[in-house]
Formats: sequence, C-alpha cells, structure tokens
Amino acid sequence: MKVLVTGANGFIGKNLVLRLREMAGTVVLTYVRGQDAAALSELLAQANAVVHLAGENRPTDEQAFAEVNTGLTELLCQSLISLGKTIPVLLASSAQAEEENLYGRSKLAAEYAVQSLASGHGNPVAIYRLPGVFGKWCKPNYNSVVATFCHNMVHDLPVVINDSSVSVRLVYVDDVVNNMLGQLDSGWTGLERPTIEPEYRITLGELSKQIEAFKNCRSTLVSERVGTGLIRALYATYVSHLPVEKFSYSLPSHADARGVFVELLKTPDAGQFSFFTAHPGITRGGHYHHTKTEKFLVIKGHARFGFRHMLTNEMHHIETQGDQPQIVETVPGWAHDITNIGSDEMVVMLWANEIFDRDNPDTIASKVE
Repeated sequence: MKVLVTGANGFIGKNLVLRLREMAGTVVLTYVRGQDAAALSELLAQANAVVHLAGENRPTDEQAFAEVNTGLTELLCQSLISLGKTIPVLLASSAQAEEENLYGRSKLAAEYAVQSLASGHGNPVAIYRLPGVFGKWCKPNYNSVVATFCHNMVHDLPVVINDSSVSVRLVYVDDVVNNMLGQLDSGWTGLERPTIEPEYRITLGELSKQIEAFKNCRSTLVSERVGTGLIRALYATYVSHLPVEKFSYSLPSHADARGVFVELLKTPDAGQFSFFTAHPGITRGGHYHHTKTEKFLVIKGHARFGFRHMLTNEMHHIETQGDQPQIVETVPGWAHDITNIGSDEMVVMLWANEIFDRDNPDTIASKVE
C-alpha cells in the first residue's frame, strides 16, 4: 500500500506520515512545498491512495489561496484523470468553506474539484471540513489558537484575548489522523463527508485559563484532570511546546536527621504522591488517622511496619523489602510507623488519598509501641 501525502511537512501531515510509517506494509510517498507538477504526477503514478493536505492558510500574497488551495487540487485531479487512476482521495478542507472569505472560497472550490473527480471519474473521495485542529507540532501564531496560547504560556509571554467569551470549535490531531486511517481502510465508494469525533467547544477565556493551570501545576504540584477528553489533548499539546531546557523541573525537598521527604504530584480529588528516605535504624510515623488512608511501597531497603489498634491495642507487624514489591496500607483507627531495619538507606513511595491540609491534617500523634 503506497499512500501519497501532500503537504507532508505541515502540521497534520507530520502527524499522519509518522502514523503511516508505523504501519507494516505501508509505503509513504510525500509531496511538499517547492515540488512541481511533474513531481506530483510521478508520485500519483505510484500511489494507491492520496491524502491531500497541502494548502495555504496565511500566505503573504492572497492570490496563493486560489493558486494552492484550488489550483493544486485541480492539478491533482487532472493528473489522476490523465493517468487513468481511480484511487481513493482524502481532501482536508476547512469549516471556513462555509464562510465568504478568500480562504473559504478557495477551499470550497477545492471541494468542487474532488466532487467532480468522484462523479465523473469514479474515484472514492472523502472531504473533511475540519474546524480548528490542534496537537503536537502545530505552529504558534499561524493557524491554531491553542498552539499560540501554549507557546506563549511556556515562554512566559502575554496571552492577548480581545473577547474571552468567543467560542472556538476544536478537534485533536490524533482523532483526525485516526479517522483518516480508518477511512483509508474502509474500502468506500463514491463521495463521503466524514466528521471528526469528538469535537470540542471552549471559549478563549476558558482555554487560556486551562493552559495557565497546566503551567502552574509545576509550582502547586496539583495536576489537572489530564486523563481523558479535551483536557488530556490540551495537556499533551501544551507539553509538546516545552523547549528542551524545560523538560525537567525541581521539587522542594524537606530534609532532617531522619532523611528527606519530597512531594511529587497532587490531584484535585485522588490524593497525592510522595517519597521519603530513612537512615538505618530510623523510625518514621507514629500517628493515626480518622479518615485518611495511605499506600506505602518500599522501593529500596528493608522496612518493618508497626500497627496498633487505638481501641483494643491489638498489635501487628509487616516486613517488606525493595526487591519484593508489596503495598502496605494504613487503616483508619490504627496507629502506624515504619522503621528501617536494614543496613542501607531506605526509600519509600507513598500515596495518600487526599492532599495534605495543614489546617485539618487528620494526623494525630500516637506511638505504636
């Protein structure tokens, strides 16, 4: 399977080409800015399918809208007709095709060209009227407000919004690519107009606030809910704009004679993660909780956990070692501590089900024995 991607060096093109190259048995052909009509015809002669992404968004000369968005599409269609090839064609159009502006009219004319190819020559054609697409490798200050906001936040530049109540339609580049790959694999006939799901709506004010929250999580350690949906996609996009010198960041470390304690990550509603160390013979803890629960994982060293029931004084002990991963849970109403009974420094991961609240710590001192 040889797939020709025009505009392969563009934002969507880079993402699509990478995914195609991951697929066994697929050869990716690329047509990029600067290549001529002869190169396009030669590539089309080899291709089994075409994803036509090439276009102009913000040219220095507005005439380029018609020359590239419309003209290149018409050239592609005529070349296929001349070659006698009825291979599938996917066209990346724009939601702007519904608007009365030069860019929109040029994209609409491109749609007409591939529609004629489908009806007059029998090529399977899929037209994508894409709203704002965002994701990794999208250029700031070009055609994505998400990329611009992410870039400015990362580089400590101001985010300028004229009207924070304006709503934007967005789709994530991975969802676009997944849909296109599925379309290529579907074996369809005729003309189709696939839509990308999910499509998101968010105001510019909400978008700016969300991206600023991503930036602030390094200082507050409180993560946003980045596991699903729009927030997941926005966070991946934000992180993709980090320069290499910002790939890492430091955490505050609280040290005393016992060792160090470091908070790693906090969540809005699922607790926080930390780690601590203890020198040989050191005991940490010696308290109980009414509601708070914790999970301990010794990742280096040899530990003894002690428990005492606050009403019955029942005692219990557990030993764990770093080379035998085992979670030890603390239970409300039981005093607990942990002692390094090995000869080396002990390192322990800790998850608590809630963020530590100094005003209401739910941590009452009480020795285990």
